[in-house]
Amino acid sequence: EFVRKTHRLLSGSHLNFIGNIEGRDLFSGKCDIIISDGFVGNVALKVSESLAETVYTFFKRHLKNSFLGMIGAAFLSASMAKLKKQLDYSEYGGALLLGVNGVVIIGHGRSSAQAVKNAIRRAKEEVEQCVNDRIIEAISVPQL
Repeated sequence: EFVRKTHRLLSGSHLNFIGNIEGRDLFSGKCDIIISDGFVGNVALKVSESLAETVYTFFKRHLKNSFLGMIGAAFLSASMAKLKKQLDYSEYGGALLLGVNGVVIIGHGRSSAQAVKNAIRRAKEEVEQCVNDRIIEAISVPQL
């Protein structure tokens, strides 16, 4: 019922709501924001983190298994470093928690000092840019 009611509300809003998406679309760029309940969102996040780490680890392992792989790894090292940084949660610090009247950044349970520093930096930026007020303004129903 929650999902159907949310779909009706968003469909009737002035937002550019594209509807429900499939799991394969999470990272496709099809949408900018994905809304879910906390349980589903947490599962999607944990699976995504695990998959990214696993694929990266497997890829590195396979590159090291042969002479040609090691030569290829030498050519890929700069790209692999960029990819690792892009997939590293500590670079982002955390995610903005919506639905509260303020700025809350949710960090990872295993956050390093670097991740905590970036979460604090991100919270500061969100406050300075009045993100909460801008979100409220953007999703508010226009008054007639």
